[in-house]
Amino acid sequence: MSTPVDDPLSRERSHLSASRSALRAMREDVEALDITDVTANWVNAEVLARQIEERIKALADLSDTPLFFGRLDYLHAPGAEQAEGADGERFYIGRRHVHDHDGDPMVIDWRAPVSQPFYRASKKDPMDVALRRRFGYTRGDITAYEDEHLSDPAEASRTSKLLQQEIERPRVGPMRDIVATIQPEQDEIVRSGLSGTVCVQGGPGTGKTAVGLHRVAYLLYAHRERLARTGTLVIGPNRSFLHYIEQVLPALGELAVQQATVDDLVAHVEIKGTDDATAAVVKGDARLARVLRRALYAHVTMPTEPVVVVRGSRRWRVPAYELEELVRELLDRDIRYGAAREALPQRIAHAVLVQMERSGEAPDDRVQDAVARNSAVKAAVKAAWPAVDPAKLVLRLLSDAEFLAVHAKGILDEDEQKAILWAKPARSVKSAKWSAADAVLIDEATDLIQRTHSLGHVVLDEAQDLSPMQYRAVGRRCTTGSATVLGDLAQGTTPWATRGWQEALTHLGKPEALVEELTAGFRVPTDVITYASRLLPHIAPGLTPVVSIRENPGHFEVRPVSGPKDVVEACRELLRHEGSTGLIAADTRVPELAEALEQAGIPYLGPGEETTVDTRLTLVPASLAKGLEYDYVVLDEPRAVVDGEPDERTGLRRLYVALTRAVSGLIVTHAAELPPQLASTTLH
Repeated sequence: MSTPVDDPLSRERSHLSASRSALRAMREDVEALDITDVTANWVNAEVLARQIEERIKALADLSDTPLFFGRLDYLHAPGAEQAEGADGERFYIGRRHVHDHDGDPMVIDWRAPVSQPFYRASKKDPMDVALRRRFGYTRGDITAYEDEHLSDPAEASRTSKLLQQEIERPRVGPMRDIVATIQPEQDEIVRSGLSGTVCVQGGPGTGKTAVGLHRVAYLLYAHRERLARTGTLVIGPNRSFLHYIEQVLPALGELAVQQATVDDLVAHVEIKGTDDATAAVVKGDARLARVLRRALYAHVTMPTEPVVVVRGSRRWRVPAYELEELVRELLDRDIRYGAAREALPQRIAHAVLVQMERSGEAPDDRVQDAVARNSAVKAAVKAAWPAVDPAKLVLRLLSDAEFLAVHAKGILDEDEQKAILWAKPARSVKSAKWSAADAVLIDEATDLIQRTHSLGHVVLDEAQDLSPMQYRAVGRRCTTGSATVLGDLAQGTTPWATRGWQEALTHLGKPEALVEELTAGFRVPTDVITYASRLLPHIAPGLTPVVSIRENPGHFEVRPVSGPKDVVEACRELLRHEGSTGLIAADTRVPELAEALEQAGIPYLGPGEETTVDTRLTLVPASLAKGLEYDYVVLDEPRAVVDGEPDERTGLRRLYVALTRAVSGLIVTHAAELPPQLASTTLH
């Protein structure tokens, strides 16, 4: 039996089919472009060809991804600034703009101003929306819709079932976008302006990472030309995390955003060593920036001899006191060490030119450049303001106790100096066993010498784990731009973890940043987040607990076990459900559990590897669990997770992270006693 023509679902499917055809036509139009007659030279041709290639990629139709997810029916025509259509205008809201062959919109980009009411309109403030329709999809095909008549006072407010289903939809593979489920408080952050830095404090499952990525997508839409020039960057805690999130922006049509870890940013030397916690904390302290600055500028010495420049039969003499004035003037200007060093020969040359002019000569800029390159001038500059290699500077500070003591006096005490000094000094930059914290110090020294390139916008995720010196390294990448800082103070698991956002933002160089807090939990089920929140008084007193808005309480169980076989059985149980499963364990227990899984014939992946229909279990060391999420989680031995850290507070924070990775269900397995912070009121 055929579907009636006036069936609403049939009409929506027809619009989806027509929209896909229109998108295909848009892509074909770009593919058919002939640029042979419009480019002046091969460089322009290469640039234009690359832009066309990126446009073709951005117009790809992902068959399993809904082209639009909502519809808005307005009571009246939008305002003049959105002058698209007449009264009762209807807009389909999707991931990208699609128009027909006449240029009329068939799908409106979710970032457009006219789309905003899809996320913010409510019964209290309908924003001139008569109807908001949400669509349900199965493998890219519309299978359901749900209507809210926002302007009808007779219709009671209710929670959207399709919205809940989309939030709870099983997840296999990398992180997906949340463009269909953005909530009003999230949308406000997403659409905040480019000029301001925003810090988002968000507990587990509040969507802070997704908010940060969608803000990048929005800013690229609203300020595309500017950000195309200045660049955007997403910084994550590790490669696994970056791999997990890397598909979100391409799914929204954005392909030009770089991704990196902090270690990538400061990779001036090869990392071969590690620091103990005490040394790492001192090296990560912002006071080290002052020590480095002192040590660098100690290389500047006041001239004691004049400079004599010979040109033809004439000798021009710049006395020592005048050279000293030039050096002091550059020091007072507080410009970069390298920039001042480059300016000094020109200043000396100018002093010579003044003498030439007084004697009746008429030297030009070419004469000044020639004087600046004179061997006597170069020798004077080398003596007064020598070139300094940043890695060699840090090497000397960490190897030479006397050199460190001189420049750390009044900044670091003796114990702190001893903590960062190498027991066995390295002979060269190449042979040194540099640590990650050392690389950050080299980056600081590099910036003191030569300014770091600044980007237009930087997103910094899992920011709570950065040291003050790491914040400074990130801040250097956005001195003339803005940032989105994402984190959760309760999930800080490094010895130098952030104590408060204002302090962190000051180190970042953005003390005026707006701090927003997300407390509505969309990902973690009610029973799971309630259980995990018992740790908050011990790890982040005063922090507002996350309140889950999920109607489904989720599966939750604390299960005593006798060994790895029982843990594997818990995994087998959860794998019977649709979606992904994560087995999270203390790092030291991972090999034993890996062996047990292999003996049981259960295939598994490592964190960051993409799950498939056949392999849906990921074995995750607790140290790498942050930022990841799975439909179901087995958390092995909480006590071991806590004991795996250098102190109890950090251990409990690590446990809090591990407890909050589940979207639909969590089984906590333990043979040892649970940590008392959980065991006191354990739920079964």
